[in-house]
Amino acid sequence: MTKDEAQTLLAEVFAPWVQALNLSVEEINGGKLTLKMKFDEQLCREGGIVCGQSMMAISDTAMVLAICSASKGYRPMGTVDQTTHFMKPISNKDVIAKASVTRLGRTMAFAQTTIYAEGDERPAGIATAAYALSPS
Repeated sequence: MTKDEAQTLLAEVFAPWVQALNLSVEEINGGKLTLKMKFDEQLCREGGIVCGQSMMAISDTAMVLAICSASKGYRPMGTVDQTTHFMKPISNKDVIAKASVTRLGRTMAFAQTTIYAEGDERPAGIATAAYALSPS
């Protein structure tokens, strides 16, 4: 799957409110994918702190796209479980989510995401998730 194919998938398959996050596919390689969410005051709490809900959404979206990449194309799936740990706030910066597939099975997939403030190599959060895959 190419960056353009992943970006098209993002525009065609995901809910309008996810599309409103203005996500862009920055890098893709097999079961690994990097998404960027541009800073937007509408996604913040007081003081320009990016809200956790938007960081959970970019994490989930990045993991779904990474699974599609590892599957060599779109595959309907549902999030079974997501665990997110926030380590530090992201303020007034774009959010970077780097996702990778940890296991891709026939009916289940598992993935993880590390969240960063753009320009900062220290993780701001991590997320893991399990997905139920529709039969192909």
